[in-house]
Amino acid sequence: MPPARRDPVVNKAFVRDPETPKDMRCPQCTAIGLSIGRSTLEKHLSSENVQQLADTNACFCPNPRCPVGYFDGFNQTVAVDQLDRCVYPKDPEAPICSCFSLSAKDVIHDACCGNPAGVRMLIAKSRSREPICRVSSPDGRCCIGQVQQLYLKHSDRDQPLHSESP
Repeated sequence: MPPARRDPVVNKAFVRDPETPKDMRCPQCTAIGLSIGRSTLEKHLSSENVQQLADTNACFCPNPRCPVGYFDGFNQTVAVDQLDRCVYPKDPEAPICSCFSLSAKDVIHDACCGNPAGVRMLIAKSRSREPICRVSSPDGRCCIGQVQQLYLKHSDRDQPLHSESP
C-alpha cells in the first residue's frame, strides 16, 4: 500500500492574506467614510433622501468642510443641507453629543476653565443607559472620543478626564 499523501506545508510568509474591502471614500472630498446603518439614515434624513442611497454601504462623510453628508458605494450623495437638522462636525454650532445635546462650545469652555466635570458626566451618562449613539449620532458612533479629543486640545491637560473608580 502506498504511503498516505500529505499536503505540503506552506510557509505563511509566502501566502497572501485575503484583501480587506476597500475603504469607501466620499465622492466629493475623498475622505474615508464612516459606515452607518439604515436606522441612522432614517433618523437624520427624510424618507425621500433615504431612498436615494443604497440599502447597504451607506457612509457619513466626516470632513467638516465637505458639503456631502451621506454617500453610498454607487457615489450617490445626500448633501448636508438636506439633513433634518444641523450636525457636528459639519456645523460647529450643532451638538457634538446628539444624545445629551452637549455642544462643542460647552466642551471648549470647560477645557479652558480646567473643569473636566462636564466630560466626566457625559462619560457616566453614556455608560448608564442603552447605547443609542449608532442612531442618534449622524456618524453612527459614540461621541466620547471626539469630546475627549476636543477637551484635551483646548485644556492644559492637568486634569484627568476619567473619574477614578472606587
